[in-house]
Amino acid sequence: MKEIKFLMISTLIFSLMSCKSEDRKSDAYGNFEATTISVSAEMPGKIIYLNVDEGQFLKKDEIAAVVDTSLLYKQKEILFASIKAVKSKRQNSAAEVNVLQEQKKHLLNEKARLNKLLAGNAATQKQIDDLNAQIRVLDKKIIAVKQKVRDVNYGILNQSDPLKAQIDQVNEKIKKSIIKNPINGQVLSVYKELSEVAVPGMPIYKIADLSKMKLKAYVSGAQLPHIKLNQEVKVLIDEDKSKNTSLKGKISWISSKAEFTPKTIQTKEERVNQVYAIKIEVKNDGSIKIGMPGEVIFGNINAQTEHR
Repeated sequence: MKEIKFLMISTLIFSLMSCKSEDRKSDAYGNFEATTISVSAEMPGKIIYLNVDEGQFLKKDEIAAVVDTSLLYKQKEILFASIKAVKSKRQNSAAEVNVLQEQKKHLLNEKARLNKLLAGNAATQKQIDDLNAQIRVLDKKIIAVKQKVRDVNYGILNQSDPLKAQIDQVNEKIKKSIIKNPINGQVLSVYKELSEVAVPGMPIYKIADLSKMKLKAYVSGAQLPHIKLNQEVKVLIDEDKSKNTSLKGKISWISSKAEFTPKTIQTKEERVNQVYAIKIEVKNDGSIKIGMPGEVIFGNINAQTEHR
């Protein structure tokens, strides 16, 4: 009986030592995080369409929400009516020019008649010269009338340019009233409900791309010289109580300055006063969640299931 108890105790001690040995093989510890984006409205107004729910996957540029734009459309209608009223003030030179053209036509006919009379010595050259002078005066009047009307119309049409600019501004506001999702990702939180009022700068929902997660871990100054950016590492996450799942990761960021060791982080070495933060990018198959703990091994990176 004593031998059985001794064997059981020995097995338990060996198991605990084995687990402790396995635990100490990890080089760094930390928690997973993701880059989150708080999506807010750029225009104030009542939310008339909302297509977000917690846990929902949204594609990039998918319409997530729409703010009421009815007042903006009314503004556009008023501006279009104003432009139409401005254009109605335009002048037409056709009537006045037609009168002058008729006078010129009459003078040209008279000139033709005098030329025939001049050939028979029944008219003088002075009469023809006088007609040519009158015709030149009419030509100048026709040009002057056309130029005057063009100048007046140009000024009238310029009055519509500010109105067109205002229409462009309203169109931009309408465009901003349609809230498009910025990234492919999963909705983490929803802060507004349908029919509530959106306020610029206040988020409607929060979203994150969970396809790639980052494990923020900490290394000591002694470990720092042995790691580098884009270095491939092995990342361990808990699969169950007795084993870990191993994933491939890549160091994407190394802090340039030291900081005090977070209380929740334990490394394989004894706690030191200061450590360096690093981030390791890991492709997420859906098993990694924000805040989940993870471990890092800077050696072998072959993905496999680790049994403790």
